[in-house]
Amino acid sequence: MLQRPDAFASRWPRRSLLALGMLWTSPNSLLGLLLGVAGLAFGARMRWQQRERALVVRRWPWGRGGALTLGNVIVHTGERLDTPCLTYAHRAGRCIEPPVSLADHERAHVYQYMLLGPLFLPLYLLCGGVSARNPFERAADRYASSGRGWWP
Repeated sequence: MLQRPDAFASRWPRRSLLALGMLWTSPNSLLGLLLGVAGLAFGARMRWQQRERALVVRRWPWGRGGALTLGNVIVHTGERLDTPCLTYAHRAGRCIEPPVSLADHERAHVYQYMLLGPLFLPLYLLCGGVSARNPFERAADRYASSGRGWWP
């Protein structure tokens, strides 16, 4: 099917920004890729998921559950990334919220990484690491519940 020339032109800026973001966060993605490859011999499986804009490593054999995003790589212990999970505020007892999609939450982190690149991990840790008080986690939960607002 032929596309109109203006259809490509209208998508060009967005695709360029996504490509630049992926390049900018590639050092983080390399860490995620190394982590994912380490799990392959123990049953982990990898697949590119366009919606998440990430290489998703499922059935990660170590850890207590959940997911970890490193650049454009999402490592998780489950069979499917699109599963319900509780928000950080809910788990911390700050409020009662309905579960959100783990895939949506992790996609927000992918976007955060693409914007901040190598700066993401130090800033994430300075903001509290894995906790309900971390604005990056609160923004990811907000994005997962509403589809908007992935930036803290």
